Amino acid sequence: MYCAMFLILMGCVGSKNLIEKNSYFSKQNYIAKHNGEVMPVGYQYFKKDSFKVLSWNVAHFVDSFDDPYIDSKRENQPDSLMGNKVASLVVALRRIDAAVVVLQEFESAKFLRSLANEHLQDMGYKYFADVPSHGWYMNVVMMSKFPLGIIYGYGNVTTPVLGASIASGATETQNTLNTRMWSIDVYPSPNYNFLLTGVHLKAGRGERNVAMRKGQINFLKQQFKRFLKEDKNKNILVLGDFNSVQGSEEINLFLQEKNKREKFIDPLPDSAMTHTSDAPKRRLDYVLINTNMYKEYKVGSAKVSSLFSPLKMREISDHLPVTINFTIK
Repeated sequence: MYCAMFLILMGCVGSKNLIEKNSYFSKQNYIAKHNGEVMPVGYQYFKKDSFKVLSWNVAHFVDSFDDPYIDSKRENQPDSLMGNKVASLVVALRRIDAAVVVLQEFESAKFLRSLANEHLQDMGYKYFADVPSHGWYMNVVMMSKFPLGIIYGYGNVTTPVLGASIASGATETQNTLNTRMWSIDVYPSPNYNFLLTGVHLKAGRGERNVAMRKGQINFLKQQFKRFLKEDKNKNILVLGDFNSVQGSEEINLFLQEKNKREKFIDPLPDSAMTHTSDAPKRRLDYVLINTNMYKEYKVGSAKVSSLFSPLKMREISDHLPVTINFTIK
């Protein structure tokens, strides 16, 4: 019995990643050797020295197909301007030409893939991802020209409504909004990758809504701490609709973190406003970079764009798009 146990233990200690035994997967074929990820067959990395990331809340961007599991009439009833919205979004995506696109209030990655296949076939968007809600129809979705890795979905996570309590005196909690937060590994080059987190945090003013957002952000910060424990050099980018104004408690949770490694930087100019799109007077949308990834940030590239007339921008969304550029190592 002892001999058998010894052999089992020896087998565990000596076991290798199975793909290491396949001669095809030479060193350059790995994306993330430690977890067994490899490059897609035939994929060629971009021969550029930088890449652009876009974040945009595109406001109720839905298709006309009914999802029988979503109990909302608006889910399969686009408004009368939807045709114009699609056409304008396509033009905008072509003009911006971002390598990585993250959209909020978009129905699904399936819809985005369909749109890209029909209207953006020549732009290189091959990879799509989301973590859709089981009960709501506006999600955070992405498409990328770069290969993607593990996606971390937070929809099953319960977060506290900090400072709010229920009748029993216990702290209130919620887990209905957290599908609108996820993280995913992105691989722009053989020697460089980053963790992208897309968010659409709880909307609304007032203490309770602030408390919900703070609970969501507190969870994300703990996740980032976990990722940094695994890899102290982890590059992290957090972007989306934070529903939080500049200088708010919520945003300061990222920007005023005392631990330098866990601190985030807001590279947008203080004057950059994103809402409303036709007369922007406040910032609700952000691209936040951790101190590791800031080293690759192309200084001055973070900006808010108004691609069309104010009227046409408002036809697409009540938010303006935000873009940022990074160098590729």
